[in-house]
Amino acid sequence: MSTLQISLAVGGSLVLVGIVAHGAWSARKNLPKQATSKPAPGIEPVPVKENYLQLDDGDGLPERHEPSFDTDAVLAALTQLTTPERKPVLDILIDAMAPVTLASPVAGEAALAAMPSTRRVGSKPFAIEGLRDDSREWEIPAAGYRYSAFQCGVQLANRTGALNAIEYSEFVMKTQAFADAIGGEVEFAEMQGEVARGRELDQFAGAHDAQLSFKLRAVKTAWSPGYVQQCAAGQGFVPSATPGRMLLPASHTGHGPILGLSFDSQAAQAEDPEQTALYEVTLSLDVPQVLRSERPFARMCEVAIALAGSMDGVIIDDNAILVRPEAMEAIHADLEQLYDRMDVRELSAGSALGRRLFS
Repeated sequence: MSTLQISLAVGGSLVLVGIVAHGAWSARKNLPKQATSKPAPGIEPVPVKENYLQLDDGDGLPERHEPSFDTDAVLAALTQLTTPERKPVLDILIDAMAPVTLASPVAGEAALAAMPSTRRVGSKPFAIEGLRDDSREWEIPAAGYRYSAFQCGVQLANRTGALNAIEYSEFVMKTQAFADAIGGEVEFAEMQGEVARGRELDQFAGAHDAQLSFKLRAVKTAWSPGYVQQCAAGQGFVPSATPGRMLLPASHTGHGPILGLSFDSQAAQAEDPEQTALYEVTLSLDVPQVLRSERPFARMCEVAIALAGSMDGVIIDDNAILVRPEAMEAIHADLEQLYDRMDVRELSAGSALGRRLFS
């Protein structure tokens, strides 16, 4: 073989090796970012500059408590969840109510047996409360107690709309059947007035039902589900029962999550999720469901900025437009006014009545 042939063969081999190496490098580069076995640099929250976004009142970020698996705490939480709820649930502000008078007290067992099989009237929640004979407090009837009066109620409005005439008629029938079963006398409010109250409440709710979301989009390299979960966990999120969804827990017992973070549920359930590419995740806030004191929108902005910084992403809205700090500040100012109006109406965001109305 001549020197020229040998040179060409060597040159061709080097070119082939170069092509294979470049292909391997490109394939590796295009793999989704993977979760690390230990916290990777950049997963810690990115500090927010003073002149970049100021949504709090100078109190600083709330202290973060990392999830623990304290057995006693878990048992206590389970006990709370399984303890029957006995505090009043009905309120004249958002419920059409009908009092039931009795000639003599009725046992809780009899009241439970007389209750209708469903706790809904059409699309609206229906509830019955009893005035406990010993404590003189309204509560959901329970066995082992006696009740001197009852009141039945149906919610005037929720996210399905206002109470209508058909639903009110069903409420009357259910309540009358309950009263007859326990030997009570019931008094109903005039239907047209209650339906009108429902329409007015529904209009108020529609004008204050703010549900906000930001999207985080990958700039260069896609993310694997594990990488997203690890980064979100660094911001305090915990997994939910729904695949592809994580939650930022409230600091108050008995309240729902402050924020939600979601991504493609099919990617989360893939056979090899770490090889699945994610290009977007969504941060969401259901404003009426979260207490104002949690600073939910400020937290949402802080989390979005931190995740975008650590994951090499950008913050966009539903129209794929970049969300800038001045836009965040404008939204925050509007939300403060919305909170004020809800407070004046005694239907504050995150309150028991507020959560019921916006559900």
